[in-house]
Amino acid sequence: MSAALESLLARAEGLLTRLEAVLPHAATPPDWAASTAFRARRRHGALCLEPVRAVSRILLTDLKEVEPQKEKLLRNTAQFVAGRPANNVLLTGAKGTGKSSLIKAVLNEFSGRGLRLIEVDKADLVDLPDLIEQVAGRPERFVVFCDDLSFDEGEAGYKALKSVLDGSVAAASDNVLIYATSNRRHLLPEKMADNLGGSHGEHGEIHPGEAVEEKISLSERFGLWISFYPFSQNEYLTIVAQWLRHFGLDEAAIEAARQPALIWALERGSRSGRVAFQFARDHAGRGAMGEAPPALHIRGDAPEGLDHV
Repeated sequence: MSAALESLLARAEGLLTRLEAVLPHAATPPDWAASTAFRARRRHGALCLEPVRAVSRILLTDLKEVEPQKEKLLRNTAQFVAGRPANNVLLTGAKGTGKSSLIKAVLNEFSGRGLRLIEVDKADLVDLPDLIEQVAGRPERFVVFCDDLSFDEGEAGYKALKSVLDGSVAAASDNVLIYATSNRRHLLPEKMADNLGGSHGEHGEIHPGEAVEEKISLSERFGLWISFYPFSQNEYLTIVAQWLRHFGLDEAAIEAARQPALIWALERGSRSGRVAFQFARDHAGRGAMGEAPPALHIRGDAPEGLDHV
C-alpha cells in the first residue's frame, strides 16, 4: 500500500471518528434500578435518561395547608399506580405554595409500588414522543414531570406536548402520565389584541376567537387541574412553625419567632411555603450558631398592619 493511500485512509478514519462524536446516537437505556427519579438530558444529539442520585426526600406530611390539593393528586396517582384510568395533571397558581414539592412527595409515597418520575425541561419537550416510546414496555408507572411550564409564541415544545396529551394518531402509553406545574393557567401569554375584532387594522385576525381558543387548548388537554392559592397569615405561620419543629426548635422558640417570621415575609413581599421554609432555615441556623435573632426596635405598639402582611 502506497504512503499516499495510507495517509488518505488515516484522514478518513479521523473524519469518521469526529463525525461519530457529533451525530445522534441511539438512546442507551438507563439503569432503572439506580434511582426512582430520572432526568432527560441531551447527549450527542439524543435524549437520554440519567438517574438522579440524590432524590428529594420530602414527604406528604411535610406539606401543610394544601390538603385539598394533596387529596386530589394522591387519588389520581393511586389510580394510576393501580393500573386504573387516571388523568394528566396541571398544577397552577401562586408561586411557592408547594406545587413541585407535592409531586416529589407523591413520588416518595408511591415509589415502593413502582412509580417512577422523569423530569423533562421545556426545551426537550419536542422529543417527548421518543421518550414515551423508550418506557412504553417497562413494568413501572412513569410520571413525566415538567416544572414551571409556560411557553412563548412559536415554541416547538408547545405543539409536541399538545399532541402527546391528546391528538396524536398514536395511542398514549398507559404507563405514562404528565404532571406539569405552572404559574399560568393557560401556559401561553394572552394579549388584549387577541380579543380585538378582525376589522381592527389592515392585518387584523379574521377570526380572533380562534386565536384565543388555540391559546387555551393546551391546558384543556390536562384532565385534572389543581389550583394553589396565596397563603393567609395564619396558614403562613403554621408552615413556619412546622419547619421550625423540623429543625428542632421547641414551642417557646417557635412562638418567639412569630414576629420575625412576619417581618421576613413583609421584606420578601410574599407569604408562601417557600418563604416560610427559607425563614425557618435562617432562624434555626442563627440559633445553631448561638446567634440571637435581631432585636426589633419598634417604638410603642407594633404597627396594626404588621400581623396582616
